[in-house]
Amino acid sequence: MKRLVFILTAFLLLPGIAGAAENSPRSLFVSMIQDPQVLSSRQSILELVQFCKNSRISIMYVQVYRANKAWFPSKIADTSLYRTGLKKIGEDPFTVLIREAHASHIQVHAWMNLLSLSGNEEAPLLKKYGVAILTQDRTSKKKLADYKIDNQYFLEPGDRRVRKELTGLVGEVLEAYPKLDGLQFDYIRYPDAHPETDPFIKERKRALVTHLLESLVKSSRAIRPKIQISTTGCMPYARAYEEAFQDWPSWLDRSLVDFVTVMDYSADPAEYERFLIDAKTRTKYPLKMNITVGAYKPATTPESFAKEWKICESSGCGSCVAFHYGNRNVIISAWNLKLPENSATR
Repeated sequence: MKRLVFILTAFLLLPGIAGAAENSPRSLFVSMIQDPQVLSSRQSILELVQFCKNSRISIMYVQVYRANKAWFPSKIADTSLYRTGLKKIGEDPFTVLIREAHASHIQVHAWMNLLSLSGNEEAPLLKKYGVAILTQDRTSKKKLADYKIDNQYFLEPGDRRVRKELTGLVGEVLEAYPKLDGLQFDYIRYPDAHPETDPFIKERKRALVTHLLESLVKSSRAIRPKIQISTTGCMPYARAYEEAFQDWPSWLDRSLVDFVTVMDYSADPAEYERFLIDAKTRTKYPLKMNITVGAYKPATTPESFAKEWKICESSGCGSCVAFHYGNRNVIISAWNLKLPENSATR
């Protein structure tokens, strides 16, 4: 373990990371699906902040809600992991992270996976309401596992109970962390496996997803009028609109959210660039589009990440976002590569 910390520290001190490439804004996703979890110890929190500081990260999106598990005080979600961190650190872990990040002039946004319960069959919301709050596809359902779509349990965005509970969760975060810079709503969509084909139903589902987002934005702004609010957007665009029923360009064009983080994931830089170019044509405000560069698939190499990062930085969009901190070894290596000119899609 000591050797791993030493190697990571050596990487962090490399001058290539702090002074790499262009000066476009950089952001970072911090997932809780990593070992150790960032909010489980003070040392992990300090290492994250130091990584961001050395890497010129201006915003970190920290996962504080996933699978109906909360890393904050909550009466709605399972807080066992939050309580473990609280006991170990001696104070609220997310409060510590926000304070340390702000001391280094780094913004912190709460990343919340809202409509997905992942595979959590013990989710408090499932215990409270049963399968009636889950979205369905066209296959018959006899047991709980039959409700899994794309290997996840998805909440139905049109269900009033779902809207009430998710609104409550977001409110808990805003009340607990008055110095939080922003909210990023993830999984504001339907599952995209086996989507509906009827045009009327598809349009209705798009409307339900947007209505849920409108409700969340309204309730959030009632608590914190100036809080930054963003969502994630599926890619490619056809998948978002026709399969996940997520019309994220319209959310930008009508200023429903401050920006959208477009989840552009491909191990092929040429395909990555095609998706990005197409997405830019879908909105009048490309500067409100932040673009992810994925470092989580086994096929991702430092070379492919570096090429896609270069494509993102030259795209004219708002910010490039590394996904995610758990695979920082790939990110570190990529940001220290010296790519030749015009090499991005070779």
